[in-house]
Amino acid sequence: MNGLELYLGGARSGKSALAERQALASGLQPVYVATAEAGDEEMAARIDHHRRRRDAGWQTVEEPLALADCLTRLARPDRQLVVDCLTLWATNLLLAGESHWQRERQALLDCLGGLAGPVLLVSNEVGQGVVPADPLSRRFVDEMGRLHQALARRCGRVVWVVAGLPQVVKGPALQAM
Repeated sequence: MNGLELYLGGARSGKSALAERQALASGLQPVYVATAEAGDEEMAARIDHHRRRRDAGWQTVEEPLALADCLTRLARPDRQLVVDCLTLWATNLLLAGESHWQRERQALLDCLGGLAGPVLLVSNEVGQGVVPADPLSRRFVDEMGRLHQALARRCGRVVWVVAGLPQVVKGPALQAM
């Protein structure tokens, strides 16, 4: 396996908690790369929920935009990076403008094959519902679907999580925990 894994699921599906458990089980130094920005009270509460779940053994790095540079800088053979989540990262970039999204998306895809250590990527599967009514939401769903497909081709394991239950759709089975 190439050390790249993609964890997909809906909101509150258990995908982040699973990726965190996998990171701890690796025996490597866990590093949490957070892409969220607390723009309102509800998002601040979500961020706090994730922080409380991790103990002091985790290093946390916040990077809402330049993810490829961050991963290249942090990845090492003795570290297990967890990126949570690509959905918020994409939102940040799409709101920053088309050129930001195109540049950073390609930079991420380009860097993944050359990283010096393993990375677990967490993202929301947003294409399971109705087609959104507004153009920006439709664009977001389309872009996330394309990104997930590109990532799945590069990752050695892809895991779909629903109701806290992981289903490996590509690669080796998860170790029982």
